Amino acid sequence: MVIISGGCSHSTCRGREMEHQEGGVPAIADGGGFTQDGSVDLKGRPVLRSQRGGWRACSFIVGYEVFERWAYHGISSNLILYLTTQLHQGTVTASNNVTTWVGTVWMTPILGAYVADAFLGRYWTFAIASIIYLSGMSLLTLAVSISPLKPPSCHDHASNCKHATPLQVGVFFLALYIVALGTGGTKPNISTMGADQFDDFEPRERKQKLSFFNWWMFSIFFGTLFANTFLIYIQDNVGWSLGYGLPTVGLALSILVFLIGTPFYRHKRPAGSPFAKMAMVLVAAARKWKEPLPRDPKELHELDDGEYARRGKFTMESTSSLGFLNKAAVRNGPTTRWRLCPVTQVEETKQMLKMIPIFFASFFPSTVIAQSHTLFIKQGITLDRSMGPHFKIPPASLTAFVTLSMLISLIVYDRWLVPKVRKYTKNPRGITLLQRMGIGLVMQTIILVIACSVERIRLSYVKHYGLQSSKEAIPLTIFILLPQFALMGLADAFVEVAKIEFFYDQAPETMKSLGASYFTSSIGVGNFFSSFLLRAVSEVTMNNGHGGWVGNNLNVSRLDYYYGLLVVLSVVNFIYFLIVSKHYVYRVEAVGIDVALDKSSEMKIIKASALEGAVGDVEQ
Repeated sequence: MVIISGGCSHSTCRGREMEHQEGGVPAIADGGGFTQDGSVDLKGRPVLRSQRGGWRACSFIVGYEVFERWAYHGISSNLILYLTTQLHQGTVTASNNVTTWVGTVWMTPILGAYVADAFLGRYWTFAIASIIYLSGMSLLTLAVSISPLKPPSCHDHASNCKHATPLQVGVFFLALYIVALGTGGTKPNISTMGADQFDDFEPRERKQKLSFFNWWMFSIFFGTLFANTFLIYIQDNVGWSLGYGLPTVGLALSILVFLIGTPFYRHKRPAGSPFAKMAMVLVAAARKWKEPLPRDPKELHELDDGEYARRGKFTMESTSSLGFLNKAAVRNGPTTRWRLCPVTQVEETKQMLKMIPIFFASFFPSTVIAQSHTLFIKQGITLDRSMGPHFKIPPASLTAFVTLSMLISLIVYDRWLVPKVRKYTKNPRGITLLQRMGIGLVMQTIILVIACSVERIRLSYVKHYGLQSSKEAIPLTIFILLPQFALMGLADAFVEVAKIEFFYDQAPETMKSLGASYFTSSIGVGNFFSSFLLRAVSEVTMNNGHGGWVGNNLNVSRLDYYYGLLVVLSVVNFIYFLIVSKHYVYRVEAVGIDVALDKSSEMKIIKASALEGAVGDVEQ
């Protein structure tokens, strides 16, 4: 029997096909009949492939993401300006409030993934979280629109302005964190629900699934681009009420689009908490730490292929890596779930644990990205923003170049670079996921060097024109910041896309939501670290009797030193990444397999499985 590590055995795949044939359902090869991956409708009934799922269902999910990203980035991209100009917070305080909120937004998906996997399933978790999300957006719009809740207007120097009351500040931040709670249920479930619309046991759909996340990324950045141009202009030049009201309406439309597609969705039954499954393996292995392992791995406990076929799951063969955990499958003593675990469950746990070193290396890239919507924008406020005699570009609109650069980079990478490189590497993906991530890390280091150099130029203009204490714009065009924004998009096309591909692709089939949460959590931790680092640097440099590297007045700060520190930390992180990536072993599916079978449907299934691992899935 041929077994693919991390995938289904030849007999399992064939057995599942025969099981459906015996039940009067067409075989996989004809592309009709019921799905083979255990998909059901909302009432738990098997679904016909021709009636649910596929690109028809995904069109509603992709449509949702366009509007939702418009709503989210309508808040996040310009949040630092609202905090500094309307709530009159200092540079460090406002920057930390932004990164702390963004960090929370990207950490709450752990809770959302847990609820979906253990209790409600992806659809209902998403639906409930969407209501919370919309409630937060609505309250946020009220907080910037209604006189008792919005801070008093001010056109003078911030020190002469009447500060917002504790009630006004409290309501605003309450709304922000309600939004964060809502996104915790939507982010980890909507992308994986999109992937669920394709049957892994039908070769044509499995290949279609390969391109789903590329369109997913495109929809995300299309919505982001609209927010970073049109909405930011509205907020800066028309008003915050309309600037926040429009994304709230956009979110309502996105939820409506999603709900319209309900009759066409396929669903996966909740498979149980991945945290509990992993804990069972760790506890069972610890309890049997003195037990010897059998010489033949086949003597370890495992469920039969038919059981996995009925669940729509893959089997996994035992491996020697993290061999201590194999003791959880040793048949000796009680057979409760906390004392005896099947081999597949053990291997799933191993796979999630083996990704943790890479997970740690993925934190700092998000710290670098955090600068593009905090300090980069604050730099832009001090520069000449004129475009002609009557128009000034909003500083936050430069983030649109991050989006444009990434969109162009993704298209060039997927359509031109991968086919060229594939000829030499023989890898369907062109280069491996970790190689792609490593290239992105190098690019981020270069961006920080450029940012440091640009800041030194900006400070030289400040000194030359004597603008240290002036609020006047420095006679230096804001477009000097363009290279660091544009290159950030190029770096994102490598490091961020590789991160979500890696964590989703390398996660076991029953833990895809947890794999997606690895990605979102890396962004959250990276933003939290940015808050910690900025606060620490500000306090330490001021305590030494200096003005501080990062202060409210950037013209007397040394932001170039801060960027220099980020360069050093980026190099250190890259060295760590090289060490852990060198020792990482991919799931066999993800490196491509050539099995000596005939050219039957079983061969197509195995090759499609290898191809999916090679191309990967993307979401952000």
